[in-house]
Amino acid sequence: MTSTTTTTGPADGLSATTLLRFATAGSVDDGKSTLVGRLLHDSKSVLTDHLEAVERASRGRGGEGPDLALLTDGLRAEREQGITIDVAYRYFATARRRFILADTPGHVQYTRNMVTGASTAELAVVLVDARNGVVEQTRRHAAVAALLRVPHVVLAVNKMDLVEYAEPVFARIAEEFSTYARGLGVPEITAIPVSALAGDNVVEPSAHMDWYGGPTVLEHLETVPVGQDPAGCHARLPVQCVIRPRTPGHPDYRGYRGYAGQIAAGTLRVGQDVTVLPSGRTSKISGLDLLGRKVDMAWVPQSVTVLLEDDIDISRGDLIVPSDDAPATTRDVEATVCHLADTPLTVGRRVLLKHTTRTVRAIVEDIPTRLTLDDLSAHPDPGQLVANDIGTVRVRTAEPLALDSYADSRRTGSFLLIDPADGTTLAAGMTGESFATPLAVRPRDDDAWDF
Repeated sequence: MTSTTTTTGPADGLSATTLLRFATAGSVDDGKSTLVGRLLHDSKSVLTDHLEAVERASRGRGGEGPDLALLTDGLRAEREQGITIDVAYRYFATARRRFILADTPGHVQYTRNMVTGASTAELAVVLVDARNGVVEQTRRHAAVAALLRVPHVVLAVNKMDLVEYAEPVFARIAEEFSTYARGLGVPEITAIPVSALAGDNVVEPSAHMDWYGGPTVLEHLETVPVGQDPAGCHARLPVQCVIRPRTPGHPDYRGYRGYAGQIAAGTLRVGQDVTVLPSGRTSKISGLDLLGRKVDMAWVPQSVTVLLEDDIDISRGDLIVPSDDAPATTRDVEATVCHLADTPLTVGRRVLLKHTTRTVRAIVEDIPTRLTLDDLSAHPDPGQLVANDIGTVRVRTAEPLALDSYADSRRTGSFLLIDPADGTTLAAGMTGESFATPLAVRPRDDDAWDF
């Protein structure tokens, strides 16, 4: 395992990445909430009044000590049932790194919640009960992590205290999981034996497992490499706001319009030739404004205002990209989607497709396959996708879109399908190739709108 703690920006010594987003997942009762609670408690990231409230709640339930799972199980139904239902986000920091964690549910009916929590994660902690080993839901969560291109996966073999801290038990589970996850294309897997209840190998090394010489969970979280080198990514700026001359509350860029947004990928530089999509108009960056000061370069995930040499028609939803690295535009999108809504997604359904800051009308033309995560088999022509289903869809949009492969950019390679009637999010989509089925964004020559 590499011990690199930071990744830098472009090659001029810019500030390092210090934030790690990670998600926890696992089957019901594997101890996810207890692990997160132990992580927060032992890293001294819990406020005194919060801990006192948890201790009172634990005593009310007949417990002798604080139930650390209550630090994240915030819903009344979660506390009553002893399970995680919603995604619980927690923010904490150590001397070495800042963290945003998402404690996701383990039950199969909440698979969509794991998709939500892991969609922005750079690391996933998958828990396994040492007594049960790898089960169906473990494989499902590994498959979702692979599908979402989470670059780092930690296998936390929990409840080692209940198997007498036996090394062979840990070795068997680690080998089975690693073989399965590598088959899905997970690039890095780190297995750690833990007892969340007793605190073994969560923050402090265990005194009961001298056969294990690897990092604790917190040590791995603090040292795993995160982020990408912005200089090696496709530069993409979705335009969020157009700042017109003499706009109250905004700088007046000497009669020029500014185009503001958060850089989704890569690096932009003054003097760079750029293309605006989907129109295809070209210009050159004449200036970059970062928090009121002029800079020569800006990179992901900074929010900037771009000034161009030419006064061209640009509006919210357009994409500013380097002219020598522009993605193709298309109105035909084929992608993997996870269905999130309770109402089914059916062929012929009219939807809105939201890609970065651009939202367009669309229609679901086909649902070729539905994926069974248990055995990774693809079922052809399912007719519809219901809640928690993952499948492939073909969507025809009313206006052209510039999408990247999800493997190249999680921001510009993803989209949402939305119900135009009430704004409900129906599905989350990922373009490019999944681990199971080759997918692509296919351009089409004709421009007929065939709703």
